[in-house]
Amino acid sequence: MRTRLAIKIHGFLERRFPERRVFLKSDTDTRFIRLRPETQLVAVAGTCVIVAWGIVATAIVLMDSIGSGNFREQAKRDQETYRERLNALSIERDSRAVEALAAQDRFNAALTQISVMQSEILASETRRHELETGIEVIQTTLRKTMQDRKAAVVQLAQLQDHSDTDTQAQAQASAAPAQMDFVATVLAETALERDQILADAQTALDARDALELEIRLMDDRNDQIFRQLEEAMVISVEPLDKMFRSAGMPTDRILEQVRRGYSGQGGPLDPFSLSTRGEEPTADEMRANLLLNQMDQLNLYRIAAQQAPFAAPVNLGAVRQSSGYGYRRDPKTGGRRLHKGSDFAGRSGTDIFATADGVITHAGWQSGYGKLVTIRHAFGIETRYAHNSNIRVRVGQNVSRGDHISDMGNTGRSTGTHLHYEVRVNGNPVNPMIYIKAARNVF
Repeated sequence: MRTRLAIKIHGFLERRFPERRVFLKSDTDTRFIRLRPETQLVAVAGTCVIVAWGIVATAIVLMDSIGSGNFREQAKRDQETYRERLNALSIERDSRAVEALAAQDRFNAALTQISVMQSEILASETRRHELETGIEVIQTTLRKTMQDRKAAVVQLAQLQDHSDTDTQAQAQASAAPAQMDFVATVLAETALERDQILADAQTALDARDALELEIRLMDDRNDQIFRQLEEAMVISVEPLDKMFRSAGMPTDRILEQVRRGYSGQGGPLDPFSLSTRGEEPTADEMRANLLLNQMDQLNLYRIAAQQAPFAAPVNLGAVRQSSGYGYRRDPKTGGRRLHKGSDFAGRSGTDIFATADGVITHAGWQSGYGKLVTIRHAFGIETRYAHNSNIRVRVGQNVSRGDHISDMGNTGRSTGTHLHYEVRVNGNPVNPMIYIKAARNVF
């Protein structure tokens, strides 16, 4: 039995959707389809749903099309901004390279000047020693001359007293003029000898004054040379010390390790002393020994710099850094992992160089790295050069900084041609750019 609510709903639909009949006529028969209000409501509702779905789908397609256009334009703008940034970095890198070359030239010039000034110091100290010896001889001669002069004056006074008081001698002189002539001759010779002694003494005093003036001038010149050498040492040592500290390397331990590792070439500079009598060193000798210590420190820094990876593994002007050290998304697995080095993208076959002196410990294929070169350096440092297309060294070979060790490629677990460069300290990976950035404006 139909309920009262159903009757009301049916009556409402009858008013809005009256019952309709659709006739289907053929040659022999006529039939009709009866469309009740409920059927018409379902048909209208279905039609509305289909039309609404079409409108929404069209709007979504249009919005997606518009959004894609905006994304492409944004991508173009980002690409243009990135290109401008790369150009600016390239210009800045070139200027830094020019400054580094200029600093290297200044450093070499300072070393040359230091060598020349050291030779001049040694020559001037030798000359000074000779002048001091000459002054001592002149002073000894002068003292002896003054003593002879005093003796001659005493002798002359005695002869004059004897001539005035000895009346018997006068009588004898009158009787014997030959004796008076002898006394007069002796007195004349004594007077001449006295005058010559006075002249020699004055000459010695003048020579002493001239030598003292020359010594003062030499001291002034030595002081100027010392100041220039001390300034050159400061200019040369401070950038190297700052470079090691920026790379997180303790300079005291590094220099001590290099000093213990001397193998017959170079070596510490021994202090020198010009005195053979065991006297305390002079102020100039102390300054010279201090400079020798600083030059020894500079030499140790130079050797240590060759053994640490401060150089770039590729010509930075021919590549771009495509990825840095740190955690990043793995392009193949989608997870996050530690990227243990820096990637430099370039064309296939780009030259790859050793960043420091060392020994080849691996030169061949290794899973993930592809064709890999590993170099063991001093101070517990190891560098790795991965994804090479060609290896140019062998295990056990000694290499120097700047040697061509391999060619860039795309071997191993790689998404494109690039160099994967790692630096490990005592087996732990560190950011390679710490060393490369620390050496800017130094080499």
